[in-house]
Amino acid sequence: MTETSGTGGMQVDTALVRQLAELLDETRLSEIEVHDGERRIRVARTLTAAPAFTHVAAPIAAPAAAAPAPAAAADDHASHPGLVRSPMVGTVYLSSEPGAAPFISEGSQVKAGETLLIVEAMKVMNPIAAPRGGTVSRILVANGQPIEFDQPLAIID
Repeated sequence: MTETSGTGGMQVDTALVRQLAELLDETRLSEIEVHDGERRIRVARTLTAAPAFTHVAAPIAAPAAAAPAPAAAADDHASHPGLVRSPMVGTVYLSSEPGAAPFISEGSQVKAGETLLIVEAMKVMNPIAAPRGGTVSRILVANGQPIEFDQPLAIID
């Protein structure tokens, strides 16, 4: 089915536009563009904050309910002066990219300001720096784990 726009006489294949819109829904993409000779069709949608929040909240709730024991273990260190806590909600990564060596390991020496790990929040990678120098005695999170605000991440002695 081809329709004509009233202003410029442009031929628009509405069936193709509908197919592209369905493809956006199926793949959860926000934009798709198709070129066919001189013709170019771009279909985009704006994402609202509500679906993004729902998408992020689901993985965070599941691991918290499934793993109460590590939270209890972290409480044992709550008063430790070298405890490093998360300044934000997000996903923790122990290395700069998949397959790369971790920033820290238990027993490694760190300097104040050195990157301990990364917290991804809203598609932004946020390095978490050591508040002081010392030896990493415990890493309290796993790579790829969703974390909450103020959650214990590591202990530096």
